[in-house]
Amino acid sequence: MSEPKPPTPTGGDTYKGWLFKWTNYIKGYQRRWFVLSNGLLSYYRTQAEMGHTCRGTINLATANIAVEDSCNFVISNGGAQTYHLKANSEVERQRWITALELAKAKAVHMQAESDDSGDECPAVPPTPGQGGGRNSEVQSTLRTLNSKVEDLNTCNDLIVKHGSALQRSLSELEGIRAGGDMGEKVRQVTERATLFRITSNAMINACRDFLSLAQSHSKRWQKALQVERDQRIRLEETLEQLAKQHNHLERAFRGATVLPPSFSNPSLGNKGGASGKGDASDEDDENEFFDAMEDPAEFITVPADPKYHRRSGSNVSGLSNETGMDDQSVNFDELSLASNPESPQPLELEPVRQRRTRIPDKPNYYLNLWSIMKNCIGKELSKIPMPVNFNEPLSMLQRLSEDLEYYELLDKGAKCQSSLEQMCYVAAFTVSSYSTTVHRTGKPFNPLLGETFELDRLKDCGYRSLCEQVSHHPPAAAHHAMSEKGWSLRQEITLASKFRGKYLSIMPLGSIQCIFEKSNNHYSWKKVTTTVHNIIVGKLWIDQSGEIDVVNHKTGDRCHLKFAPYSYFSRDVPRKVTGVVTDKDGKAHYVLSGTWDEKMEFSRIMQSSKGENGTEGKQRTVYQTLKAKEIWKKNPLPEGAENMYFFSTLALTLNEPEEGVAPTDSRRRPDQRLMEDGRWDEANAEKQRLEEKQRTNRREREREAIKAASSPEEADAGETGTEASEVSDETDTEDSPPHTPVACK
Repeated sequence: MSEPKPPTPTGGDTYKGWLFKWTNYIKGYQRRWFVLSNGLLSYYRTQAEMGHTCRGTINLATANIAVEDSCNFVISNGGAQTYHLKANSEVERQRWITALELAKAKAVHMQAESDDSGDECPAVPPTPGQGGGRNSEVQSTLRTLNSKVEDLNTCNDLIVKHGSALQRSLSELEGIRAGGDMGEKVRQVTERATLFRITSNAMINACRDFLSLAQSHSKRWQKALQVERDQRIRLEETLEQLAKQHNHLERAFRGATVLPPSFSNPSLGNKGGASGKGDASDEDDENEFFDAMEDPAEFITVPADPKYHRRSGSNVSGLSNETGMDDQSVNFDELSLASNPESPQPLELEPVRQRRTRIPDKPNYYLNLWSIMKNCIGKELSKIPMPVNFNEPLSMLQRLSEDLEYYELLDKGAKCQSSLEQMCYVAAFTVSSYSTTVHRTGKPFNPLLGETFELDRLKDCGYRSLCEQVSHHPPAAAHHAMSEKGWSLRQEITLASKFRGKYLSIMPLGSIQCIFEKSNNHYSWKKVTTTVHNIIVGKLWIDQSGEIDVVNHKTGDRCHLKFAPYSYFSRDVPRKVTGVVTDKDGKAHYVLSGTWDEKMEFSRIMQSSKGENGTEGKQRTVYQTLKAKEIWKKNPLPEGAENMYFFSTLALTLNEPEEGVAPTDSRRRPDQRLMEDGRWDEANAEKQRLEEKQRTNRREREREAIKAASSPEEADAGETGTEASEVSDETDTEDSPPHTPVACK
């Protein structure tokens, strides 16, 4: 008959199993469920009684454990309680004996510790906070490790005891001859060998538990130590900043930071005698220190030493030669422009066109997703009509033209003498193009092949822009803009998207080129990834993430911008953008920081040094910078923008009807116009008609291409006519004449 498998510890020091307990002479031994936990042995009639009814409990700290025979043993605490117990087998009995002895040794040790602590003076409780919690955690870990060591000591004593008994039995077995006592001695040797094996297994398990516990707590302590090191580094940096600020305040109090009464900038000569007091106040503003910005992964910034501030005020021209930028040029930009003979002077005053400031409010139509899905059953993905409920009344070409909303940044960059300063304005312009997307969850209309959009702002803004859809599969658009202020912009954009279930990632492909005529500086960059979250369930929201490298191909200057992705657990501000402007040799000159939906600031770097390793093991660069200055700030949205698709002031005017635009202009799209007017049902029908017409034209072009491939001599003869008919057929949305290209002047 096989022995029943005994229970194993279920967690911590808990041991459970069935035993037979002596009740009285009438009932004899009765089967009971015993639980050994925290130095207490309790029993129940069934396992179901564990939650509510305990039949008895004995404390092992004051109990004696005695073995009667191969299966019976007795637990008594001095006469008050005595349990006569019997196991199913000798092996099971010995497992219980080992578990009881281990629990008894631990209970005695804990009782002795409590007695010692009661005799001593009460300890001062730890202060609340991180230090007190960490101290209590260490104390708890030490107590757990000490208990495991006590288990090892108890197992060691049991092994010595049972090993000695086994050795004596083997010696007696060798000394006797074959006879009647031989069987009894063999049984004793077998029993003691079994006891030694069980105790050895318990010792091995205790060692394994101790090793596992020590390794797990070792990793936690290493992490805690790394956190303490990082905190120490941050405290040292804070103390260094405080010391510099304290030193500077003392100097300012003693009057040691007053500037000389004159500037080296000749444009300030007309201020005359009022320069003395004004210079001192300007210097105080310039010497104001601020806390370091939130540390990015690659670098941190700290306020520069006051000597750089005094030098920037008294020797502006010298610094301009070294760093390529006059620190006062931003403050006195308007003054220098007024005296600039090349700046345009308004010779003739022409009335500026008053453009609209509102569009019809967005109707609150209920969108039934099932009604959309049931119409898609059995259809190809390319033929599924998406309703205008997901759109906004603008074309993708018009969205591209929205990049020019902050064209003033390029106007200011065109007047910069330094290429490094000009790079700062170009980088800010790059970031500003994303500010209109923060609340714009609507999808723009896909342009038809050959569709165009012309944005003429020569009279009021000094620039003119033209976009055209140049490819249908894959969709691609070309954009070109020219300004009277001396810059031009062009971009070729195509989109690649990936649906990930919960979110949609849109990766713009292609590059953007910006050229300044006066300096002939040529800049290029690419766009970052746009992610639309909560596609299936929840409120839609948009995030921008990735990195941009703005490169000046003439001088080799470079600006590396990093768009931090949103993270719920990050301590940084959401939508954060950081960047560093470097020259061709890799030397850093400016630091940019801010958010892509609010504003950007830039600071001139006076000194850089290598700091200690960060949390990820990367060595961070520490930049000492002057006071940050705002280079770009988002324009406020018009009143009631939440009812007008969150359009900006410029976006409200993009679809405004104008005379003289091309027949293929986006303003002439009937479905887009119907949606803006709030007639969504008619817009859906018109949108489906245009899309089906474009698919028909595409199939016709494919048939003509196959036919031309089969007869090359005919293809050569009709190549020019085919290309012209493609554009005309594709863009003929309102029985309009063939498309005539519109060039930027």
